[in-house]
Amino acid sequence: MRSILLTGLTAALLATSGPALAERVSNPVAEFTGVDKITGRIITFDVYVDETVQFGALQVTPRVCYSAPDTEEPKTDSFVEVDEITLDRKIRRIFTGWMFAESPGLNAVEHAVYDVWLKACKQESDVPAPEEAKS
Repeated sequence: MRSILLTGLTAALLATSGPALAERVSNPVAEFTGVDKITGRIITFDVYVDETVQFGALQVTPRVCYSAPDTEEPKTDSFVEVDEITLDRKIRRIFTGWMFAESPGLNAVEHAVYDVWLKACKQESDVPAPEEAKS
């Protein structure tokens, strides 16, 4: 009797659980928003994965950029490295970690002059890909 009850509960749990989660979509472009606190300038910029773009004294390099498929709840994250170019021209790592577009304040880069956070991950950009720019 007990095994029948457990089997019935297991079947009920399996039947009520949602569909299997789809794989994350790997994107070649990370879209960031940056704020220059001195000038008040807000800029949105695209960066290709494993490429570096300079925003003020910061160098932003996304290593991966994942998003959920269109059929899933939006979840967008990127593993990012941010370096600061100091006044004596040295490069100092100020951030390494995951940024989440749905929670920009969670792991945004908060610098004395600049703030940077992930806005989205994209499949394409108006900015030419690095290999296209070289040719």
